Amino acid sequence: MASGDLTLSILGFLGQGPMHGYELKARILALSGHLRPVSDGALYPAIARLEKAALVERHEEEGAGAARRQVLTLTEAGRTELLRRLREPAELDISDQTRFFGLLTFLSQLSDRGAQARTLRRRLGFLETPASFFYRNGEPQRAEDVPDPFHRGMLLVARATGDAEKRWLREVVAELES
Repeated sequence: MASGDLTLSILGFLGQGPMHGYELKARILALSGHLRPVSDGALYPAIARLEKAALVERHEEEGAGAARRQVLTLTEAGRTELLRRLREPAELDISDQTRFFGLLTFLSQLSDRGAQARTLRRRLGFLETPASFFYRNGEPQRAEDVPDPFHRGMLLVARATGDAEKRWLREVVAELES
């Protein structure tokens, strides 16, 4: 998992409430682990960087047994950073489907409906830009024009997914702006 989307996931899940590190890791893995697994070697240094930046705090609590637990909490500065990332997502958070789904996971924490709509409009604009996996003479190829059945399958699935996402985005943007 890349640093930017890992940071957003940490801030976003802690924005939902305090939790200990292994619970945080389990939630991150459930969100995108099958596509972009997160290791302890990536998660705990990321948490340490967020602690150093005063975006996350760590404190001890009694555990179920004798062992004490380290619990992570989002600071006010961390909440401010989370909301900024939701209001002003990086271009990769808009263009990469897995990162965009991560963004959607936490977008309800942004209470400004206009800002939510602007974020969704950016994704819609990205999806409405002509693109293809395959090009001929600099032009994107349409599924109907591709002889390779596997390439054609990729294009057909991408089109169907894109059409469904665009319909959903238009519907939600209209709802947010009404």
